[in-house]
Amino acid sequence: MNTSLFRKRRDLLLGGLSGLAAATLPAVAVHAQAPQRQLRIGHQKGFLSLLKGRGTLEKRLAPLGVSLKWTEFTAGPVQLEALNVGSIDFGDVGEAPPIFAQAAGASLAYVAATVPRPSAEAVLVPRGSPLRSVADLKGRKIALNKGSNVHYLLVQLLEKAHVAYSEVNPVWLPPADARAAFEKGAVDAWVIWDPFLAAAEKTLDARILADGRGVVNNRAYYFSSLDYAARHPDVLAIVIEEIDRIDNWAAAHRGDLAAELAPLFGIPRPIVELSVGRSAYGTGPVTRAILAEQQRIADVFFELRLIPRRINVLDAAPAGLA
Repeated sequence: MNTSLFRKRRDLLLGGLSGLAAATLPAVAVHAQAPQRQLRIGHQKGFLSLLKGRGTLEKRLAPLGVSLKWTEFTAGPVQLEALNVGSIDFGDVGEAPPIFAQAAGASLAYVAATVPRPSAEAVLVPRGSPLRSVADLKGRKIALNKGSNVHYLLVQLLEKAHVAYSEVNPVWLPPADARAAFEKGAVDAWVIWDPFLAAAEKTLDARILADGRGVVNNRAYYFSSLDYAARHPDVLAIVIEEIDRIDNWAAAHRGDLAAELAPLFGIPRPIVELSVGRSAYGTGPVTRAILAEQQRIADVFFELRLIPRRINVLDAAPAGLA
């Protein structure tokens, strides 16, 4: 072959390859900067909704190449079902649902907990009821949501009052149906949490017979899957920081908080003001001591045959548990 011709072809080929590489480099760079991870957040109407609305979490996670997907749910148990089938990576829930989920085999991890909020749940009676103490509940019909945080509250209140659990008559009803039964006088008492609690006080003239103070802690929890928590601890750490930032703001601006939550809940502002006024705010890491609280609840639920087997709550602990 003509050497000169070969060199020309070689130079043209190399030049073309160089041009192709130069043309594709910007696209490669753009691709490298695009989000490589996603955090799918499940949330109920509440603090996570405020976090979503403010957009601060997106800004914090953008430098890590993390995109967000938000899905609203009506309750904690539904979120945990979504976690179990792989539809979400993070969510918020009360004390009881994670215990039922773990007993059912869900691979969940507790990643953060709120401060105790014992005043946010209580036993209500009508204003003119003759019932004056928890001991007076013996033989009475009590409406409550089965297997919920208030179910545990009732058990603990009865134990403290030396009333056997078998000596009361639970009526298993979700909040809306329980309110209707309470209003009609079909039950003697109702065990419920805020903001339903505040709504009953304001609109039904209900009276608090006893709340959770000195009996339960009534924390809320933030959860992930064990797999996601192990692979993305940096992402979850930032999420918890931002949630705690909202909590700290809420503690110092309760009036503003009520103004934001009232339209979100679809509840008049005075009711929300009563609810947020007695709550406590703050979110932090899960500790062994906090999970020991959950273990006590799980043991009680097993003894009541509400869950099918004993569970070890530490199996749902995040890595590096203090």
